[in-house]
Amino acid sequence: MTTADGDLPAATQHLTENLARVEALSQRLVAALAQKRAPNPALEAPGQELFLKAGSALMKEWLEHPGKLMETQISYWGQALKHYAEAQAVLAKGKLAVPEDTGPKDRRFSNPLWDTNPYFNFVKQQYLISAKAIEASVAAIEGLEQVDRKRIDYFTRQIIDLMAPTNFLATNPDALERALATEGESLVRGMENLVADIEAHKGDLVITLADRDAFKVGVNIGTAKGGVVYRNHLFELIQFSPSTETVHQTPLVIFPPWINKFYILDLKPENSLIRWIVDQGFTLFVVAWKNPDASYAKIGMDDYVRDGYLTAIREIKAITGEEKLNAVGYCIAGTTLGLTLALMLKRGDKSINAATFFTTLTDFADQGEFTAFLQDDFVDGIEEQVAREGVLASYFMTRTFSYLRANDLIYQPAIRSYMMGEAPPAFDLLFWNGDGTNLPGKMAVEYLRGLCQRDEFAGKGFTVLGEKVKLSGVKVPLCAIACETDHIAPWRASFAGVAQMGAKDKTFILSQSGHIAGIVNPPGKDKYGHFTSPAPFTDADAWRTAAEFHKGSWWPRWAAWLAGRSGKRTAARELGDSAHPVLAPAPGTYVLERPEA
Repeated sequence: MTTADGDLPAATQHLTENLARVEALSQRLVAALAQKRAPNPALEAPGQELFLKAGSALMKEWLEHPGKLMETQISYWGQALKHYAEAQAVLAKGKLAVPEDTGPKDRRFSNPLWDTNPYFNFVKQQYLISAKAIEASVAAIEGLEQVDRKRIDYFTRQIIDLMAPTNFLATNPDALERALATEGESLVRGMENLVADIEAHKGDLVITLADRDAFKVGVNIGTAKGGVVYRNHLFELIQFSPSTETVHQTPLVIFPPWINKFYILDLKPENSLIRWIVDQGFTLFVVAWKNPDASYAKIGMDDYVRDGYLTAIREIKAITGEEKLNAVGYCIAGTTLGLTLALMLKRGDKSINAATFFTTLTDFADQGEFTAFLQDDFVDGIEEQVAREGVLASYFMTRTFSYLRANDLIYQPAIRSYMMGEAPPAFDLLFWNGDGTNLPGKMAVEYLRGLCQRDEFAGKGFTVLGEKVKLSGVKVPLCAIACETDHIAPWRASFAGVAQMGAKDKTFILSQSGHIAGIVNPPGKDKYGHFTSPAPFTDADAWRTAAEFHKGSWWPRWAAWLAGRSGKRTAARELGDSAHPVLAPAPGTYVLERPEA
């Protein structure tokens, strides 16, 4: 329909323009997808063996207990048909309404239309009924080994989450409402976001979780004052400027994980663990790891121990003039700190006075939610990938961690960006989450095979620099902090590792929340508390039953523990010394690198 002078109505004109933009974006999308790296099938899905095991177990169950499976199916049919009949009955009365909904709330379905609109309510209810039926059917399969069951449960959940009606435009009321309100503009913006993400990652789809222009490391995040006082091919050693007139005599070094970047401990002044430690009067050093490229293909665990940990310890002793220091290891860096301590014991090296482990696994008997990815089909694929590229690219690491929390880190961000057309939020934590690092090929395989799969550190021993080391060789006084809902380093598995360490002086603190929020939990906000327990290191659940809850952050409790093992107070130290001049201001140069892989 045209106006009297032959022009299209404004709304129609706007829609026509948007359709033209979609056509142009479609061409860009095709060009971007053409750049995608050759896929590695072994890293895209579990191996055929898992499907065969699941199929065989299901067939066996069907033949031996047909009534059991039929009961599950009939129950599903009954629920689906009952809901359909109830919906029809309401409509037959001439009411544009929905049957009573007494099910549990799901934040994916927060739009009121899911509960008031007959169409959306029907779609939601049928999805939830189907999801429960699938879960029940999988749970009913018997004869599977524990690892296979965990993997099948995990991949089943991935399929269920993928098929949620919120993930599709035609069944997402939020996206449809936005599209109508903006005359299709939101869908065009969403496609622009999609194309931009694929172009930025050369054909791979990696959802931008945070506004990358909102933050700059060293400018508005990672701004604690200090300087790089040593650098080699693996790390920069940052010494942070003192904020007190006197400091504890024994210096402290933090080894952060090289799977991520260290500034998670220094996002903002108000939640910076680095600043807080300095304010408590500790001379603090932090290792900032090199973000490796393909030239690091042959760098292994030996290199990280020798050229990373032992070298950092040596240089800190030289700078401070102290014979001993205290050390912190976070996640994989805590695992490697344990290896280093056991090696130092064998060598008679007493340079570490006390150690702290943040969310650290040293016993991998319980692989937690990573069970799905730590079997030979995936690890063989990783080995093949790193043999070809030299590194395990941050893309694969990011994807793996994201799928552990798919609704929060994949589907909801994708809906907001691609369906709703929203710009990524200015969120520092998500910015850090997207600032990934590569892993050297040799190191990645050694870690996955020797530590994760074969559990050698807690078993027959893991070989480091020619020495076989075991958990029992960790004998320095130690404090371990685990997190109650940690999906990366389950707290019970962390407890099991600490229980096997040979130290007589052991403290275990259980923080509320997860892998990041449980650690980056500054005093004052009282958002998360923590637990301590008088129970011995024998059984995790018994320890938890006897535990006492403490309101607020664990930081002050740990600082008191650390202060008791850090000697007398002395005059605050300047950065570096004549042999260790400041090479660059904190946060250094390595943390800014984003090599392609």
